[in-house]
Amino acid sequence: MLNKYPMWKNILILVVVILGLLYSVPNLYPDDEAIQVTTGSLSLNASDMEVITTALEAAQVDFFGEEVSEENILLRFADVDDQLRAKTAIEEALSDDYIIALNLAPTTPGWLQAIGAGKMNLGLDLQGGVHFLMEVDLEAAQQRRMEDNLSNVRTILREERIRTRGINLISNSHLEVRFADAEARSQARPELIDNFPEIQFQNRETEGVFILDMRLTSDTVLQIQRDTLQANSTTIRNRVDALGVAEPTVQQQGADRIVVELPGIQDPAQAIRFLQRIATLEFHLEAEIGAPSLSYETYESEGRLINVDNDVILQGDRISNVRSTLDQNSLPQVQINLDAQGGNQINRVTRDNVGRMMDILLSETKSRTTISLNEDGEEIEETEFYEDRRLISHATIRTALPRTFVITGLNPSEANELSDLIRSGSLAAPMTIVEQSVIGPTMGRENLEAGFRGVLVAAALVIGFMLFYYRGFGLAANAALIMNILLIFAVMSSIIPATLTLPGIVGIVLTVGMAVDANVLIFTRIREELSNGVQPQQAIDAGYDRAFTTIIDANLTTFLVAAVLFTIGTGPVKGFSVTLMIGIMTSMFTAIVGTRALVNLVYGGRAVQQLSIGRYRTNQNAEST
Repeated sequence: MLNKYPMWKNILILVVVILGLLYSVPNLYPDDEAIQVTTGSLSLNASDMEVITTALEAAQVDFFGEEVSEENILLRFADVDDQLRAKTAIEEALSDDYIIALNLAPTTPGWLQAIGAGKMNLGLDLQGGVHFLMEVDLEAAQQRRMEDNLSNVRTILREERIRTRGINLISNSHLEVRFADAEARSQARPELIDNFPEIQFQNRETEGVFILDMRLTSDTVLQIQRDTLQANSTTIRNRVDALGVAEPTVQQQGADRIVVELPGIQDPAQAIRFLQRIATLEFHLEAEIGAPSLSYETYESEGRLINVDNDVILQGDRISNVRSTLDQNSLPQVQINLDAQGGNQINRVTRDNVGRMMDILLSETKSRTTISLNEDGEEIEETEFYEDRRLISHATIRTALPRTFVITGLNPSEANELSDLIRSGSLAAPMTIVEQSVIGPTMGRENLEAGFRGVLVAAALVIGFMLFYYRGFGLAANAALIMNILLIFAVMSSIIPATLTLPGIVGIVLTVGMAVDANVLIFTRIREELSNGVQPQQAIDAGYDRAFTTIIDANLTTFLVAAVLFTIGTGPVKGFSVTLMIGIMTSMFTAIVGTRALVNLVYGGRAVQQLSIGRYRTNQNAEST
């Protein structure tokens, strides 16, 4: 029947509308100001909560809705002032090993959360937070790689009993091995080529010394830089997850920079200390009895002094995966997976050192801020870095280790700590802050309110125009417009979680105007058919069918432009393009399918003499309404 949808299609449209309403409703529930307490590796317990409670009582700060688990403690507060006072009190009560982060806690009812309905994630400009532009020291990454290679070259030649006159690091990409004669160099070259496929080898002689040059190829240097940038990005994401930040942004920018945005965080100093923490795992052998004092360093482990050989067996960046498990006797162990080169290195060393102790060092480069006076007597803040090294594992090598091996002899807490330390990753290279900004929660809230006022004003103007100009059909278009806005919120909240920014709200305002473009084309086409003497039912059918191609072409080109902006843009441009793309998809559904369903319900299957579509001229030049 003309202009009549089958029952299944009407039910499907109704289901979409209901789901859109349900998944957009959580945005009506305001978040509670909250504080999240976590720690780098240790589990939280009831005693930590007691310390926090005592500190808040002493500071006369009320809280509610506490949530305690082994991973974190979440406390809710009535307002921002209580939240900030509580943060100060908790920081004074707990040590530096704890991370105290300002956060927001959702108040969405449990039944909505059970179906996966949640709030839209808000960007820095709408919620407040900190923004960092961090530069990665790629030269340090190359330096670390070549130092690792130098240590392994020394180990290989020692095992093969090939004597050298020294191994020198010339630059971040050049290593030279010096020999007394060409025979020793010829003997060493194939052994080194087998173990270092990414390095280019070249012989040369100078002043009676036979030298084997080892240089990183240009492709290898580029790969190290790409890997370093990717590794740092991944590590920062893992660390930000520990802060409990909702929908953080970690993006690579250019060849050596990373953008980090942490919505809800208001303490940039704490974020800097946490993000710039440089941690590296190193595998060593225990020094042999009688070894020269300069060949080892001494560390304390469980009240004993352990002499750790200076030569590095393996760096932590060779670890591809790690997990804490139980062995066949239900005892804790840590399973470590290495990449191909790391597997070769560990197998070669442990094969010849069965029965010796293997040590794992955690080397951290931490930062601290110092204040000094310049020549004019002005205070200057300077960031200095210092290294903190500690022994975290001291275990016996039972057999030659393959690419995947386990570390045993740990208690459950130590196994979990070691697994977490490795899994959280270490920065492959140091980073410095080149740009920093803080947006307060009050400014963010003002931006959010102003943005939504813009959406309401735009929607009200469009609704008024459509109702005035197209009468009953305008009413259908307005209903579809409201449904479109709800679907945008639903898609961004739960179906395709995306971060809403101020430019994103601009994209929604633009979508509000574009959403009725399709209806304008359809309604104008229906008017033309009526003015040509076509019967109302046929005019409705022709209006929707003949305008469809034009609508598809117009929206498709706009969608492609938005997709390009999303691909090549950063920050605000991405926020704008995301809402624009989502708005185009939802408006295509509501403007074409939604309005036709409403028109069909009113006019479909009935004898209609005239349509409520505003003023049009018939082919006899008479005005009708």
